[in-house]
Amino acid sequence: MANSECPPVRRPAVGVGVVVTCREQPGCVLLGKRKGSIGAGTFQLPGGHLEFGESWEDCAKREVLEETGLHMKNVGFAAVVNSIKLEENYHYVTIFMQGEVNMDYDSEPKNLEPQKNEGKFITLNSDFLQVTRARL
Repeated sequence: MANSECPPVRRPAVGVGVVVTCREQPGCVLLGKRKGSIGAGTFQLPGGHLEFGESWEDCAKREVLEETGLHMKNVGFAAVVNSIKLEENYHYVTIFMQGEVNMDYDSEPKNLEPQKNEGKFITLNSDFLQVTRARL
């Protein structure tokens, strides 16, 4: 069978979301408010697509640095979610990582992607964070 007759193989996209914490801001996680057509007005963790050959930890550090200018440390696995919405032609595997802001560098987040985010930082109480961590 010729290649032109084979249907294309569909695969899920792989993303990495990062729960960013900071000892200077206990009870807080870093979130951005989305702009654009997909999810506009909703909050999101820093993150993006896993690059070919990239480790989950390196992807988490890269995405946080690209989006916020923050350097990360103690980055590790938190959870994975397999989201499938066939009626929307959507299949995403999201790997959630968690890490701390490395205080050896500038620790003030910057919105380096203003075309995608309205801003960063939302304060959540510690009860919410404990419930979230338990689920991760």
